[in-house]
Amino acid sequence: MKLLIRVAQLLFVNGETTEGAHRTVERLGESLCTPVILTARWGDIRVQPDACTFGAQIPADPTAVDIGRVNATECLVDDIRLQRVTRDDAEQALDAISRMPPVSLLRFAVMAAAGAAALSVIFGAAHMSTIVLVAVSAGLGACARRGVSHLSRSPFLQPFVASLLAGAIVSLASVLHDPAPLHLLAACPCMVLVPGPHFLNGAIDLVRARIALGAARILFASLIVVAISAGLLIGLSISAARFAPTDAVAAVPLLYDVCAAGIAVAAYGVFFNMPWRMLALPIGIGMAAHALRWEMIDFGASAPLAAFAVCALVGCCMAPLSRRLRVPFGASSFAAVVSLIPGIFMFQTAADALSLIGHGSASAAVLTEIARNVVTASLILTAMTAGLIVPKMTFDYFATPARSFRRQERQPS
Repeated sequence: MKLLIRVAQLLFVNGETTEGAHRTVERLGESLCTPVILTARWGDIRVQPDACTFGAQIPADPTAVDIGRVNATECLVDDIRLQRVTRDDAEQALDAISRMPPVSLLRFAVMAAAGAAALSVIFGAAHMSTIVLVAVSAGLGACARRGVSHLSRSPFLQPFVASLLAGAIVSLASVLHDPAPLHLLAACPCMVLVPGPHFLNGAIDLVRARIALGAARILFASLIVVAISAGLLIGLSISAARFAPTDAVAAVPLLYDVCAAGIAVAAYGVFFNMPWRMLALPIGIGMAAHALRWEMIDFGASAPLAAFAVCALVGCCMAPLSRRLRVPFGASSFAAVVSLIPGIFMFQTAADALSLIGHGSASAAVLTEIARNVVTASLILTAMTAGLIVPKMTFDYFATPARSFRRQERQPS
């Protein structure tokens, strides 16, 4: 039971879907001749033998995303099942996995800069100065996040400080009359902070009727988005800079879009500590997905429809691949579709709502703009969620043995 609960904890707190943690723990329990049921809630998990009322419980907050730890844990479970390691050695290996270091600061900062710069290209940055400023802002934000992580364990303070720094840099650029589009300077460094895997894992839990856990995951991710928006708007207020996207966006050639998408996928893989040897396939899938989106938009498809088609492609590819590579579905899939997140619409909505509070009254045009941004962002997010979840659940239905479903039917939500 000690071994089982440690495995469950490492998977659950490092970004694995609840369903994936269930599947791995049940397979391990069967190999140890101890069929078990895993009950996960926000704050703790419980493993109990099948048809018994007692079990082991341990605190567990699913606030992190670490593909490397999940992969190492899954591979260790395979070794235990094949009797390649003893139980004592397995416990020592689990201790080592729990102490695995995060990505180095240099690698983290460089890939944050590269990812944000790639997003700026995808969103229409036309000048090298804009791309460089975005990269510098994101790199400094990554350094600030790592520094704050040594001072506080709050999951909200790190994105707040990074977005505050991004907003301050936009304010400085505004004061210096830099010609770079301010909305790209503000949005792209903040886009790398959006907690997409938590949103996706929460949506999967809701669809599977784990209401409390799914709602808690989505609330946690939403609070991080609020922290990002608050930090960005406070930073912008230093010089009264406005988050105002322009309608004239430079058309991005297909080759630039696809190459930038590959860089963004690689950057997010590094954020989530994905081993280098596993990055090639997600990068290829992300590039193919962006090529599909570019073609659909070029033929006149709407943004939500293109997002659904792209995410359906990624979901069909990543559902079997994530299980094959022993990596969490949410983190690996989000990395391939990160540029589809309607961050500019969300940040624009927050800025408009703040302006309403400041002026005390609102014109019909401002209210219409807020409503349009909210509806657009909601439709894109819904399309992305459906596109990723439907293939994942379909694959799980046909790939999971029937006995696991019967066991889950007896499991409390």
